[in-house]
Amino acid sequence: MKLLTFSSDTGTHPGLLIEGDTILRLDTALQQHGISGMKTMLDVIAGGEQVMKAVRALGAADHTRRSPELYVPLAAVKLCAPIPQPRKNVFCVGRNYKDHITEAAKARGKEVKLPEHVQYFTKPPTTVIGPHDDYEWDAEVTQKLDYEVELGLIIGKRGRNIPRDRALEYVFGYTVINDLTARELQKRHDQWFKGKGLDGSCPIGPWIVPANEIGDPQQLRVSLRVNGVTRQDASTSMMIFDVREIISILSQGLTLEPGDIIATGTPSGVGFAMEPPALLQDGDLVEAEVSGIGKLANRVRRIPHVIAS
Repeated sequence: MKLLTFSSDTGTHPGLLIEGDTILRLDTALQQHGISGMKTMLDVIAGGEQVMKAVRALGAADHTRRSPELYVPLAAVKLCAPIPQPRKNVFCVGRNYKDHITEAAKARGKEVKLPEHVQYFTKPPTTVIGPHDDYEWDAEVTQKLDYEVELGLIIGKRGRNIPRDRALEYVFGYTVINDLTARELQKRHDQWFKGKGLDGSCPIGPWIVPANEIGDPQQLRVSLRVNGVTRQDASTSMMIFDVREIISILSQGLTLEPGDIIATGTPSGVGFAMEPPALLQDGDLVEAEVSGIGKLANRVRRIPHVIAS
């Protein structure tokens, strides 16, 4: 089951992918089944098990007769990020794969030192773009644009001080994230927020796969290609801090809510650590993928530097 958000001439709607090429409009379909107010994917997530039970029933129904008010061809719409406008910053984890830490330390001429605790930062809601949107690159702001494929997870229910052994109960589903990064800003400001917080620097999608369909999140392949050439290819089993630990530690004294998004870190193969460095350029096509979920395909497009009036 793939849950998504799409836009068409009727507006922006939550949807369910049917048979790979058709979208069922969930706002309308759920309304016809007596569940109102499901205008966005955040509404669907916040609806909890009652709404998801209805969504599963809709997915299993007979789709032979397809009325135009309920069914839309995938090819006829624009896929948005599953949650186009998050209510909060996207929670992110840095330095969570040993090989990535090693390559970064070598590139910077520093000693390899693994973190003893999970390292968190955030990306603001204005970073979020869709799975096929262009990344609008302002070369006056950054000349060192890099990529980072990551497994993303969506929180499904409210919780604080979540025990590690119950952490996966709070996951609604999984998605794909590309943590685009301005490397010189990351270094200049001596922290991660500014270099990772530029507008459009968090492509997410193409949809959310419910947690019960993924099984073990530590057995997924994460990969990334630039112009068809593989740069990153690893398993989530290589995480230093697994999904359970990330959720449990983040929730200590901090309430997680339905629709919260967490990016879990990137493996080795990033551009700045290559020899020579291979950072992103105008026109590059970046494809980030997680097995069992799907693929992002975002092209870098250089834009003029516009000064606010």
